[in-house]
Amino acid sequence: MLMIKQIFVLLLFLLLTVSCTDPSHDSSVQAKVDSEHIGMILVEATGESTTLGTNDASAASNAKPAMKVKFVYDFSLSKSEVTRSEYASLMGNGSAVNSDSANLPQTNVTYYDAVLYANARSVSESHDTAYTYSSATFDSEGNCTNLQGLVFDPSKEAYRLPTESEWMLAAGEGWNTSSAWTNANSEYHSHPVCTIGENDLGLCDMAGNAMEWVNDWLGNLLDTTVTNSVGAPDGGTLGQRVVKGGSYKNDPSNISLYSRGDVYAVTSATKAEYVSFRLAFGSIPSPVWVSGAGVSSSRVSIVASSAQVKSITGTYRAKLAFVNYETGNLAYIDFSNSTLAVTEIVDTLPVFHPDISPDGKRVAFCTKVEGVSGTSEVYVRDLNATGTNLVKLNVASAAIPRWRVVGGDTVIVYVTDAGNNKENAEWKQKSTWQVSFAGGKFGTPVKLFNGSYHGGISEDGSLAVTGARLLRANISGKDTVWYNGEQACNASLSKDSTKRTLFLDFGSETGNAFVGKNYATHERLLFADSTGKLVQSIAAPTKYTFDHSEWSNVKNIAITTVTNTNGAHSAIYLINTADSSLLKVAEGDELWHPCLWVNPLYFGTFNSAIETIDFDLDLDSAGAYFIEGQSYMQETFRLKMEYYWKSLNKIEVIGIGSSRMEQGFVPDIMTTTEAFNMGIMGIDPKRDYSFIISYVLNHSANIKTVILSLDIDGWRAGFDFDKILFQGSPGYIYDTNHNFWASGIPKGFLTAVANSYPPSALALNAYSEKGGLNITTKNWGNAEIENDSIFTAEELALVETYKKKMVDLVILCTQKEIHLVGILFPQAPAYANTGSYGRYGMTRSLATTTIAWFDSLAHAEHYFSLLDENKMGHHDYTDEMAQNMDHLNYKGAVQLTTRLDSLLKTLE
Repeated sequence: MLMIKQIFVLLLFLLLTVSCTDPSHDSSVQAKVDSEHIGMILVEATGESTTLGTNDASAASNAKPAMKVKFVYDFSLSKSEVTRSEYASLMGNGSAVNSDSANLPQTNVTYYDAVLYANARSVSESHDTAYTYSSATFDSEGNCTNLQGLVFDPSKEAYRLPTESEWMLAAGEGWNTSSAWTNANSEYHSHPVCTIGENDLGLCDMAGNAMEWVNDWLGNLLDTTVTNSVGAPDGGTLGQRVVKGGSYKNDPSNISLYSRGDVYAVTSATKAEYVSFRLAFGSIPSPVWVSGAGVSSSRVSIVASSAQVKSITGTYRAKLAFVNYETGNLAYIDFSNSTLAVTEIVDTLPVFHPDISPDGKRVAFCTKVEGVSGTSEVYVRDLNATGTNLVKLNVASAAIPRWRVVGGDTVIVYVTDAGNNKENAEWKQKSTWQVSFAGGKFGTPVKLFNGSYHGGISEDGSLAVTGARLLRANISGKDTVWYNGEQACNASLSKDSTKRTLFLDFGSETGNAFVGKNYATHERLLFADSTGKLVQSIAAPTKYTFDHSEWSNVKNIAITTVTNTNGAHSAIYLINTADSSLLKVAEGDELWHPCLWVNPLYFGTFNSAIETIDFDLDLDSAGAYFIEGQSYMQETFRLKMEYYWKSLNKIEVIGIGSSRMEQGFVPDIMTTTEAFNMGIMGIDPKRDYSFIISYVLNHSANIKTVILSLDIDGWRAGFDFDKILFQGSPGYIYDTNHNFWASGIPKGFLTAVANSYPPSALALNAYSEKGGLNITTKNWGNAEIENDSIFTAEELALVETYKKKMVDLVILCTQKEIHLVGILFPQAPAYANTGSYGRYGMTRSLATTTIAWFDSLAHAEHYFSLLDENKMGHHDYTDEMAQNMDHLNYKGAVQLTTRLDSLLKTLE
């Protein structure tokens, strides 16, 4: 009987252990102390494998499907998260570290901060650095919020952040959330590192204490096996990063090995008091990038920011299309997206010489390269991720398409053959044509010239050029040869009235004489006026030569590839011919045939066709509500500010508050009034009160009702979202200095807002123009409590402060006869079975008295109403109506909005 009991206890112990560990991971990885790098564990990963993500249907979409990763190299990993003392020793701020905090994990750091620390440790130990960048931006608290031109080089023997694959392999060896600092034992604060045990490799705190930055972008996982994965090549439309593990705030049941993110979007500039990092050391041989386009051993790195591009073009509204010759795909970068990414249109068609349409929405391309004779085809497709609406021009042969606008009609000029033009008789057998393109269809082609003038045709049609051995021109119907008949190529005619031709040569006598010295083939970009006379020359960057040069669609702006000493087209440069400056935009293995499109309405300065501007409006500050490197909260509010100003004269009902308001109120379905949702992530009544007083009440001519989310569980010390939002961007400071335009919005202001630093494509696609969201995820999930339910004395005082501000706000609204409606949004019903009101705490007794106070205020004040949809957790919002433990999805938001609409009708 004793033996049976012992076996039973052993089985029970094993069962409980398995429930807290990773059952799919075989513990075969070996590790030892790295004697050459202090505090590091050498993980012998060669021949091992791990799995990223899961095939669990209930997992988040970004964690599916499961992807196997193999290793053919070893790496070292920090035994613990970087401590505050270690961080201070290299990065400064040592005065903020004392004996009590020295061994706590260094939190409240951005991804960029972690990168700078890795570089600093590499330099301190005389290693090369794994990260390069051109400049750094820091906020008022000293955190790095942007590293311009950041590029990670996996070939360097240097300190760096671990890849997600490395982190997973190491963490999976003895993963156990029951032996980690979580909300089950942490008392809601971090603890000194390595104080609760180690995993099988001797690593501490992988499952808890603090979440951890890893090196990877949050890209797609593929149902395949990859060797030496380094993640996605870029951050896609949102620019999210991967964070791993759990923290002292998380319930053990909610911490999983495969999870790749946090509750909110995590970008490189995100920081939190529960996110830290550890370092890896070592190079990654033959790295592989994984993206929606597939698995690749090459990548394209964007090394210029949207702001740098704007400094030349005058606008963020610009797109760069090019050919990634390594993959054979047409690729593009949209600089109007705050998070820059390379999008490849995956296809089997050969792609050469892309040209973006005048409206920036389509791209034409051909299947044969310049200088090579033979049959070619021309296609047009939408310039989006999948290249929809592909259309072929049905002619015998067509090459080098170029868009034009003739008399209001959009047309494409092409040639029948783009081969060598040296032999006149042979060249005359080729021809230049024009075909209209409207409604997604080609019209009937019309012949323009004998001879293939594929370098372009001027605005007025009086000049056409070509360069494929000889620089030829057609001037008012007459053919001629320029440049003294010397060899030239890559001719491109400007699309403005200057009729300048840029081209490349082979170090000819004519070019040498003009420049005043000898130069090598393609080492100079040459410019000729409308008569063929040389007027300008620009030198290639050191150790490079030019190739595939083209004018953009606007004056003085050109684009070109450069080749390195090995002949690889390794970079794309933007050229400002007005001052001969060059800006490197992208790097890669083989980047061909770039085309730059700039929205002509915004080029350089504001166009009179858009809006007249007041002479004293500061265009660097007006409407600049979001700047490069700022958070997703600031990005989404910038978008809503643009929509808000545009709709100002129509808005009658406006919702203000946290992400509960953002997701829980659907202005688009309001039937009897014009409504708008200004809700945004983060709980901060100061921010919400400030916006209502400064913006809403200053422009209240049509406002009838203000709706405010009452997130009482979050009324405690935490992030100062008011400061982060309103003091972090020049637009809000500019508004403050102009009394929030209470006396009227100046001319040109709306255009300034629209032309300011742009939001990402994801934000643009997520929100309606009334600020509404459509969240489809379903499930309340667990009732996780992220803070101690008992408020401190300071937090209790804060509650009283917010109640007083609420009274002041009611008085101000009453004076303007504006109704104020406070909403208690529903949270998971399971909180009714805890001691907490909601996700962020507040004892249920304190919540009851606080809600009673609001109820009494509603009875005392005619212009204040309370809508309690939470009812202390005893509400009728089902799992089908929830996005997570404290947010509604679209279905739940519709139910709440319908009830709100009914309440507003009674107020009228």
